[in-house]
Amino acid sequence: MDRVRSAFNSMMKSERYSRFTLQPAEDGERHVEVKLSDGATEAEDQAGGSPSFRPAPPRQKRSTVCYLALGILLIFVTGYVLGYLCHRETQVESVNCGTEPEGTTATPPVVTPPVVTPPVVTPPVVVPAPDVPLNQLLTQKLTSHAFDQTLRDFVMPSCSAGSEEDRSLANRIFDQFKKAEMEPWTDIHYVQLQTPDSKRPNRVLFGVDVYEPKGYLAYSAPRKVEGKLVYGNYGRQEDLDVLQKKNIELKGNVLLLRAGKISFAEQVDNAATKGASAVLIYPDAQDYTYVADTALYGHVHLGSGDPYTPGFPSFNHTQFPPTQSSGLPKIPAQTITANMASALLQKIGGPEPDASSGFKGGLPSVAYSLGGSENITVEVNNVLVNREIHNVFGVIKGFTDPDRYVVLGAQRDAWGKGFAKATVGTSILIELAKAVHEMVENDGFRPRRSLVFASWSAGEYGSVGATEWLEGYMSSIDKRVFTYISLDGVVMGRGSFMASASPLLHSLLETTMREVKSPFGSGTVYDMVGTSNWEAKTLRPMSMDDPAYPFLAFSGIPSISFHFISPNTEAYSYYGTNLDDVDRLNYATGHLTSETVAAAAQFAGQMALRLVHDHLLSLDVGRYSSVITKAVVRVYKRISQLSQSGQLKGVNSNWLNRARGSFQRAVMSIKTDIQNTDLSDKEACRILNDRIMSVEHSLLSPYVSPIETPFRHLLLGRGSHTLASIAETTDMEQLHIQLALATWNLQGCANAMEGNLWDIDEEI
Repeated sequence: MDRVRSAFNSMMKSERYSRFTLQPAEDGERHVEVKLSDGATEAEDQAGGSPSFRPAPPRQKRSTVCYLALGILLIFVTGYVLGYLCHRETQVESVNCGTEPEGTTATPPVVTPPVVTPPVVTPPVVVPAPDVPLNQLLTQKLTSHAFDQTLRDFVMPSCSAGSEEDRSLANRIFDQFKKAEMEPWTDIHYVQLQTPDSKRPNRVLFGVDVYEPKGYLAYSAPRKVEGKLVYGNYGRQEDLDVLQKKNIELKGNVLLLRAGKISFAEQVDNAATKGASAVLIYPDAQDYTYVADTALYGHVHLGSGDPYTPGFPSFNHTQFPPTQSSGLPKIPAQTITANMASALLQKIGGPEPDASSGFKGGLPSVAYSLGGSENITVEVNNVLVNREIHNVFGVIKGFTDPDRYVVLGAQRDAWGKGFAKATVGTSILIELAKAVHEMVENDGFRPRRSLVFASWSAGEYGSVGATEWLEGYMSSIDKRVFTYISLDGVVMGRGSFMASASPLLHSLLETTMREVKSPFGSGTVYDMVGTSNWEAKTLRPMSMDDPAYPFLAFSGIPSISFHFISPNTEAYSYYGTNLDDVDRLNYATGHLTSETVAAAAQFAGQMALRLVHDHLLSLDVGRYSSVITKAVVRVYKRISQLSQSGQLKGVNSNWLNRARGSFQRAVMSIKTDIQNTDLSDKEACRILNDRIMSVEHSLLSPYVSPIETPFRHLLLGRGSHTLASIAETTDMEQLHIQLALATWNLQGCANAMEGNLWDIDEEI
């Protein structure tokens, strides 16, 4: 070895190295100039050698070269032998990690291996095949027997938002999530709620009669007003137009309305727009079958969330400006009983409505005169109270994309007992969480994406808890939550089914209807509705008082709410009363409450499982095409009419139509890429899913304030920015501005769907 080392060193010392520099030539190009080391350069200069070439190194002796070759060969062989032994020892060690059958002895290694901790290798988990097996697993766990007990466990005599009962129920739900190893957490808000003043009751004075109703409408303007009493049916726009045609003055007068058709908030807003000074609302016998002295509760905020922190969350540690929601009414509003309304209508006076107007209700001995002649006084003394509310969450994390999640939510507070309003949804939330946890723990189910289970508080005041959560975490929620499934009011009766949903979820809704068995006999939910024209029979526009509406129109999250309901009805008549109990829901379902609740749980669960299991999100972007086309056609026709009449100049609706075309091309681009993509490729699938997730959120208008116009959705929101409003506006300047903004809103959505900047078409 010494001779080898000596020969190697001798050779290395005799070697000379060169350095390379780039010298610019006269023609501007750079050429490589080879320079030797300093000592060699000097010797070459003296000898007259050329600096461009390197002289050959002196020859080495043959014996030296042989020794060098043998040394290199010896080093190579030694390294190879050592590497082989180490690799063999590792293999022997891994074979002995509990893989031999019992009764056999592993062959010991020749060399004692070093003490190392072997890596823990998780064995592959057998995931059930999609669709049928998963659905069967879920159905087996969500039985009517299980709900018999859970519904009893969560029955509450009362559970108003922020009360001790509400806090106690939140703790029970938290414990259930913790027991299921769902890493629960709580989201706390400090919100302004409105309640009656215990020392100064609300009053209605009519002649010598004084009424003090127990029910009330939260967020009414506290005030005392006087005016002529006028009857206005349901308070819809068409109802108020009937009054104006009859020359009944609305400005400064008190409007008596019957509940139904539209929300309390919309009724009060319509009345205030016409100049009414106050609103009284009662349940008419034609729409509600309960006893005539039942108190009615609700809220009149034309929006959602805490109206005193509009657009931002009501956290305790942040200072907020003294601002109010634009949806707060500026006139007092109060509910009265059917008996009180009957007494008022018998003395109201004025002309009677036409038979074709639909103004006549079901109260006996009442002509439903329109009034306008007798004075009435309305006194509302509601007070604001600050309440701490808790939203409770649990999560079952996904195994591939845990940062993408479906949220299933249910409110737990209610006016009175709230069995159908709160108990049913809370019970489904708990049983669904337990069922999916068992599928992951015991049945090998590995969801690709996460499921978040949420229990909301202050839902009765306008989805306050849910909206405050959305406002608080908007920057991350809108990029991660790809669907919201509401569990509120899913059971209202028997014999029919209806749903409100983002168009992205229509295909999934149809698929689930075909898979879930009807709780009322043979066949599926799809069969129960009827196999022809299911959309017209099932789908309803999502109203502002729908618990899923803030998720869709405020946050841009595809959302759905669904209901098992009795035929020819639109809502559960006992909502907002103390009569919402187990006995009345049993009667409405034909004493099949547990069976119907189990079917509703299976319906929500199967939608959620498909959304978190499939490689590709079950959101159909093509379903928006017809919705957008219909909305654009309405605007197009409106602009054409105004242009032909000379009312509108310099406006061309072709730009909006071209934006619609860009959206259509983006839809086709996504569908083509889906067909040409290997959906087992995780990264490629995630890119496609991100493009699909961008659709709903990109339809939120970036040009309006969430304080003034919280429901920013271009198609499903409320405000002058929507295509529906543009098609109806009479302000030509506003039409011009809003049309331009809507065009770029729609084009921006198409651009987001394309994904890459270089794929965006510029045809607009």
